[in-house]
Amino acid sequence: MSVNNLYRQWTQQLLPRYLADELVEIASDEQAMEDRFYQYVSFGTGGMRGVLGAGTNRMNIYTIRRAAEGLARYVAANGEAAKARGVVLAYDTRHFSYEFACETARVLGAHGIRAYVYQEPRPTPQLSFTVRELNAFAGVIITASHNPKQYNGFKLYGEDGAQLTPQTANEIIQHMNSIEDIFAIEVAEVSALEEQSLLTWLLAELDASYLKQLITLKETREVALDMKLVYTPLHGAGLAPVREGLRAFGFTDVAIVEEQVVQDGAFPTIPYPNPEEAAAFTLAMAQGQQIGAELLLATDPDADRLGVAVWNGVRYELLTGNQLGALLLHYLLTTKQQNGTLPSNGIIVKTIVTAELGAKIAESFNVMTENTLTGFKYIAEKIAQYEATGEHTYLFGYEESYGYLIETFVRDKDAVQVALKVAEMAAFYALQGETLLDQLEYLYQKFGYYQETLISQIFEGKNGQEEMQAILQCLRQSIPNEIAGLAVQCVEDYLTGKATLANGETENLTLPKENVLKFILADGTWIAVRPSGTEPKCKFYIGVVDETMEAAQDKLEIMVQAVLKLVK
Repeated sequence: MSVNNLYRQWTQQLLPRYLADELVEIASDEQAMEDRFYQYVSFGTGGMRGVLGAGTNRMNIYTIRRAAEGLARYVAANGEAAKARGVVLAYDTRHFSYEFACETARVLGAHGIRAYVYQEPRPTPQLSFTVRELNAFAGVIITASHNPKQYNGFKLYGEDGAQLTPQTANEIIQHMNSIEDIFAIEVAEVSALEEQSLLTWLLAELDASYLKQLITLKETREVALDMKLVYTPLHGAGLAPVREGLRAFGFTDVAIVEEQVVQDGAFPTIPYPNPEEAAAFTLAMAQGQQIGAELLLATDPDADRLGVAVWNGVRYELLTGNQLGALLLHYLLTTKQQNGTLPSNGIIVKTIVTAELGAKIAESFNVMTENTLTGFKYIAEKIAQYEATGEHTYLFGYEESYGYLIETFVRDKDAVQVALKVAEMAAFYALQGETLLDQLEYLYQKFGYYQETLISQIFEGKNGQEEMQAILQCLRQSIPNEIAGLAVQCVEDYLTGKATLANGETENLTLPKENVLKFILADGTWIAVRPSGTEPKCKFYIGVVDETMEAAQDKLEIMVQAVLKLVK
């Protein structure tokens, strides 16, 4: 159906006023109309994420029902046992998150599928945990993670508590594509579903179960439990589990940024609800200085990403995802080694765009490192694989974008676990008169000064997607022999599954196919290019290492300029 016909179809429906008004506003704006109707919100292995509003390319109750209908048909195709096991539904604090969760339950209920729905916003990792705890057949969380306030999403999980495999996602997409009329999708009433026991509300009991597992991360070693720290949930869903977890760990001086406790999808105190950004820490830094806090913690709206800032004696210094990952890894492995619990077949898992410092640290403990494509679902797959085969014992998994997982009762990145462990780690070093920054310098001196950066270019709308693909295609057709004077030793093309060496020889890559290019240069510098899976961006990752911080930072700046020139 054409864009104009789809627009007319939507205007002829009895829509909620806010959606109807939006369509009236764009009646004479062809570009706005095309952007809203040229496709359905893109649905991948993780589900879908998009801007809120009216149209097929927007997040609204109708596109949510379409995704829920696809899921319902998939569950029903797996039989009555799958329908009885049901689907767990959670949601963050974004606009319409609760409504979208209820719409999903209503669609599932119309198919006789049981839904377990949280009564209050809860984190993505708690959703993953709950799917496993209740032996549910699937899970959904309504969230757009750290995206801007105008976004929301529909994120799907399998019965193992991990994000869906491509095969399962494709089955659901096929069901979605077979829906002829998005407005004819059947929905049941919430009250009727409650009466039929097809809708069960969750909260206190599952909160307690999740907390019980979190407490297993606590070490018995002596730490400075009176260390002052500040935590902010950034208006999101992390408050309850992080606050209770810190209390259970024994921390006695935890300040909460009260202005950001308010669960508000407008995120009124911050420009962007992303703990990777220094601006997200503005209020926490002010409060931290006021009380003399050594450590600041921030979780994103669905509490799967953690940001950390450390007092350096003059100001608060924000750790990168790579730095925090290295610190956690070294602390975890050192603790296990001292406790005599470090297995001989241990393995850590990281993504191909995560710094190599972690691999160097692991190597020093005789622990293997395995690389995966970007996306925590790939790390979860490795956890399941090694549980089944016993070949390796999973010890830690992480990605540079502030995502980490320690214990496997969750199968996605878990900022709650990590917030508690970072507090414990900082308190351990505080007892020795050191900060996390002191420990980071120790790692640099021992393994090399690793520095990384990320350049993101935004490509919105249909034309933007085409431009982004053109960049990747151009790089493939014109592979450089050198970048910034450094020879290109290897080009890894994950779309073709081939690695091409400088002498022209090729090797097969073992990872799944994905639209990613990675250039490895003569001195160990690397550059990776990939379209974002959740935002209209093309991302350029750069990693360097040198013998001093100054040399590494100089090299990084040279590479940034070279990359910008390369993709101009």
